[in-house]
Amino acid sequence: MSTASDCPHRIGSRHDPHAQAREARRQPLLLHSMSVYRELFEVIFEHRTITTIVEIGVESGHGSAMYAELGASDVYCVEPEPSDELRAYACEHDALHLVEIPSPKALETIPPADLYIVDGDHNYAVVRRELDWILTHAPDAVIVLHDVLWPCARRDLYYEPLSIPPEERHPASADGPTVWQDELTPAGLVGLGAFRTAEHAGGERNGVMTAVEDALEQSDDRWHCELVPAVFGLGVLVRRTDISADKLLEALRPYGRSRLLAAMENNRIALYTRVLQLQYEAAAHAMDADRLAEEIARASSEKNNIATALDDAVARHSAEMESLRRKNNLLEQQIEELANRTIASRVRTLFRRGATRGS
Repeated sequence: MSTASDCPHRIGSRHDPHAQAREARRQPLLLHSMSVYRELFEVIFEHRTITTIVEIGVESGHGSAMYAELGASDVYCVEPEPSDELRAYACEHDALHLVEIPSPKALETIPPADLYIVDGDHNYAVVRRELDWILTHAPDAVIVLHDVLWPCARRDLYYEPLSIPPEERHPASADGPTVWQDELTPAGLVGLGAFRTAEHAGGERNGVMTAVEDALEQSDDRWHCELVPAVFGLGVLVRRTDISADKLLEALRPYGRSRLLAAMENNRIALYTRVLQLQYEAAAHAMDADRLAEEIARASSEKNNIATALDDAVARHSAEMESLRRKNNLLEQQIEELANRTIASRVRTLFRRGATRGS
């Protein structure tokens, strides 16, 4: 009998009930790395001989190293501006080769591969050119595309909008999408300003999935796309040329047809965009609080300045009053002395007059 104790690392045990919580804490708030698809890549490697990989769009190198672990002998990491972490991974793994040229131009400098992982600029113009090149020059390869579901399925996202001709890109905004409304919002998925998003979704030549559909429509009709509804969507393109392709698609089908995965992905993006909205509102409230604190500080400073000026005025007037009091006292003293002298002089005069009459 199979029980929960067969996978204690996933759900914990009666002796270690917090194992699942610890694993959850180790994950980022938003899963987006290609490394989370390891289980699916294991299926691909199991059914196809994969020795050479071209990975378009690389972040840290974790996924690139994973492909080497699964059996690839050469992984070409196409990343025009590699991070220090990616450079370190490339130095540590002989199978990893940095290609610091933008895609799709970089594809022309690399030999055709067995597996292409397309996770670069998520817009119609770039993805369509990448797919057209791969479908033409590597028709037997497996192609894996990330971000074929919300938010990039039917809406372009531009990391380098100026690198795309104006006629091939849509009007874009720094605001981001959210599942809670159809319009862009500053409280949406904005990526800390790393990209811009097409102002409108849908229509022609807009979005990653639209590029996939148009590229396949104009190519060999033996190409098939299996879409896995998890972590922004993973599309696996396989050309049905032999039984191995059919077996690979059959192995992927339970993931692509999973209503549970689709429901969990919808719930994941709904929860995450709600978190983004709450963060935006909290930041706005914090800014309001900061402004109020600044106004209170300014008012308090003005109050202190007025109090200081009043104290200075009182001090000045007190000194002036004291000076006036001293002057008044001096005048009163002088008046009194003058009066006394006047009276004394008057008395002496009277005495002299009386003495004169008596003689």
